[in-house]
Amino acid sequence: MKRWVALAMAVAAAICAPAGAEEKIDPAMPAILSLAERAKVEDRWLKERLDTLVPMLMRRDKVAMWIMVAGEYNEDPVAETMLPANWLSARRRTILVFFDPGAGKPVERLVLARYAVGDFKPMWNPDAQPDQWATLAKIVEDRDPSSIALNITPEFPLADGMTASYLRELTRALGPKYAGRFVSYDRLGLGWMETRIPAEMATYPTLSRISHAIIQEGFSERAITPGVTSTDDLVWWFRERIAALKLDTWFQPSVSIQRPKMGTFEIATMSQGNKEIIQPGDMLHVDFGISYLGLKTDVQRMAYVLRPGETEAPKGLRDGLAAMNVVQRAVTAELQAGRTGDQVLAAARKRFTAQGVKGSVYSHAIGYNGHGAGPWIGAWEDQSGVPFRGAYPIHPNTAWSIELNASHAVPEWGGQEARFMFEEDGFYDGTSFRFLDGFQTDMILIPRP
Repeated sequence: MKRWVALAMAVAAAICAPAGAEEKIDPAMPAILSLAERAKVEDRWLKERLDTLVPMLMRRDKVAMWIMVAGEYNEDPVAETMLPANWLSARRRTILVFFDPGAGKPVERLVLARYAVGDFKPMWNPDAQPDQWATLAKIVEDRDPSSIALNITPEFPLADGMTASYLRELTRALGPKYAGRFVSYDRLGLGWMETRIPAEMATYPTLSRISHAIIQEGFSERAITPGVTSTDDLVWWFRERIAALKLDTWFQPSVSIQRPKMGTFEIATMSQGNKEIIQPGDMLHVDFGISYLGLKTDVQRMAYVLRPGETEAPKGLRDGLAAMNVVQRAVTAELQAGRTGDQVLAAARKRFTAQGVKGSVYSHAIGYNGHGAGPWIGAWEDQSGVPFRGAYPIHPNTAWSIELNASHAVPEWGGQEARFMFEEDGFYDGTSFRFLDGFQTDMILIPRP
């Protein structure tokens, strides 16, 4: 009998023991690769992108040569995305050169750097020729390109990576003959950054699912004790959870509360949150994103803290979510290749306004950057259109963060207007749009009924 009691106690202890060598598996959380495995995936994607996208983009814009100069810790944003995964920054001065010899020949990938850079062909021997710029000039002279693209544009920071000092040195080194062939097509660098390849899109939904799983965990009893937990506590819970999963974030999450008699939630102060103690009856909002495999997510979700005896959110809040999705459907219905961001904005606003919904749209591309390369569809502070960025056209094979809100009067709050925030990541293939891992239609409830 004593042996059976001891055995039973041992089994119970094993079941109740805190996670150690073997952690419990959360079925909602996808597997997350090790750092070494991530680097392999990123480098495989990079090679495919360099093999396929660069030639396509250069030939589309009739560019013979493309030169980028990446300074250590001050990299050209485009060049930064072309470095191997284990290069956390450029080293010293790294010069990337692409040359299209034409006649169906492959585009050359050349590099002038002290260290090997992926499968770029090394072209500079500092011992034989200490002057890096002189070596670049020889490369250009030997190939005699009809045009030389540089990343210079006042309109899109992501395609404006050529610094003033590097431009000065480049102009001096190449001389007036080749400096006269400099061209700048912002859509060349933007096209590289905004276009997603099939291999990336096979995995991007996993990033979205990871983001959703973390939010579900944060908007639960695991992270929130009503009457005790503050919005700031929850912000740092999200930061700690991201770190525990060996992930990164590209911005500080924000958590905010809306409740009766608090006033309308202002987008301008969203990033600061309102640093209140979370109470039953509160509607919560989180803005959250991760960085994983070189890509970004950007997600917003709404939750409701149940009062004693409640099993669902008040109908006025549920109706607000429905209004929010009217705006969302209007935007995704109008997302069409060739249209500018401003044209999509105007058409979407006409569509949801006709349905009696008060909303705002401020959607953007996503990918290597959270606010990625490509057009803006509105800005939260101006719904009339966005100069320059709103005039850029929608392209196929681009990832999007569909971001917007709807304002709705809540009868249970004495008719007070509440703001219902929506942000989900999706993909536009040139024909249709799809969300990567669904979108919010029901309020997240705390605690779970």
